[in-house]
Formats: sequence, C-alpha cells, structure tokens
Amino acid sequence: MVMRWPQTLLHQGNTMKSPRRVKIEALLADDPGDVFLHYALATELLKEKEFATADSKFAQIHTEFPDYVPAWFQHAQALAEQARTNEARQIGELGLATARRVGDTHAAGEIAGFLELL
Repeated sequence: MVMRWPQTLLHQGNTMKSPRRVKIEALLADDPGDVFLHYALATELLKEKEFATADSKFAQIHTEFPDYVPAWFQHAQALAEQARTNEARQIGELGLATARRVGDTHAAGEIAGFLELL
C-alpha cells in the first residue's frame, strides 16, 4: 500500500505547510510591507501549531507595524491558549494601550474584556 500525504499539506523541509501558508509566504515575498500578509502568516502558523514561529512573526509585526492592533490581540489570545498567562497579559496590555492610542475603541473594549478574564 502506498501512503500519500493529504492534498491539503505540502512538505517543505521538516515541516508540513498548508497550501494557504505557501500562498501567503509567496505573496509576502512579493510584498513584504503588507502588514495583513504578515498577520495572516502568523495566524496560519498558529493553526499549524507552530507556536514558536508564530511568536516570532507576531514579534516582528509588533516591531515593524506597532499600530496594527489585531496582531496584539491575536498574539495575547494565542499566548493565553498556551497557558502563558503572564505573557498574554503583557501583550494584551500593550495591545490595549495601542488600541487606545490609535483610537480603536472597539478593539480596546474587546482587549479590556479579554484582560479581565485572564
């Protein structure tokens, strides 16, 4: 019997990459200044349970695009899901401050609610 990988995964190096991730990486190579592509890659890494790589990607977003509030919130949520509560709180508080500074009251409310539950 021949074992075949599911069509939804592509093998590259020692990791399995979804076709979505491969496409995002290709788009990002063409447009490295697109914050949404960085964010999409970070969330895709979370889906693939590549937490360390996702952490690095979120850190890059926070450095290069510090006003991108969704990345702060998603990163905090991911850390909380990994039982990294102190880190989740730190990132969440930075995200809350960012949301307030850029005037995103909706996100500020969501992040504040999230922080109350930690």
